[in-house]
Amino acid sequence: MDSAASTAPASLASLWDEVFGVQPDPDLWVVIATLVAALAVTVPPGLWRVSRNAITIAHEGGHGLVALLTGRTLTGIRLHSDTSGLTVSRGKPDGLGMILTAAAGYTAPPLLGLGGAALLAAGRITLLLWLATALLLAMLVMIRNAYGVLTVVLTGGTFLLVSWLAGAQVQAAFAYAVVWFLLAGGVRPAFELQAKRRRSGAGDSDADQLSRLTNVPAGLWLFLFHAVSLCSLIGGGRWLLEL
Repeated sequence: MDSAASTAPASLASLWDEVFGVQPDPDLWVVIATLVAALAVTVPPGLWRVSRNAITIAHEGGHGLVALLTGRTLTGIRLHSDTSGLTVSRGKPDGLGMILTAAAGYTAPPLLGLGGAALLAAGRITLLLWLATALLLAMLVMIRNAYGVLTVVLTGGTFLLVSWLAGAQVQAAFAYAVVWFLLAGGVRPAFELQAKRRRSGAGDSDADQLSRLTNVPAGLWLFLFHAVSLCSLIGGGRWLLEL
């Protein structure tokens, strides 16, 4: 009995050290290779149509998280096979909470990438993987369609498998690839929205919704999305490359 009781705290301490401890930085070639891999699934249109699903998860998750943080009631999130999504919340139809919720979508992927880059620069590779897994599991509870459930389960399952089964070098490469992808992939949606607005107006976009909420032109909100994504890419990239 005493032996078992002493083993449990030791196991918890070991788990705590593993999650919150500092892991060694990967070699520079790994950092560069993961950047190339992220660009390889972000730049080509064919691969982007598939990989963009992960950006949509972060986009809709950003809406949902900020809705909860601002006191709104999150009723559900839907992810679609065309890489679009929808987050529904209840609460006051205007005001700061609604504005922050609407602004969180396009800014969430690059800001998550920037936060991930900060964790990696501090050597917290395992902590990053566990936090990402926890966020995906929490998001899964709010998914309201089958495709969304499948997408989040596959993504979360990948993080879980890498966190539990992969070695330190594989974990590091995976973490860096994910963060590079959020940083690089977070830039492209704002340009896609800009092109869509130029062609058809896109009156239901986040930028147009924000314009109606604030009386600030949608173009200025689009500029904000560009500024956040590009500054996150530059700042996060400098951290990852240790410049």
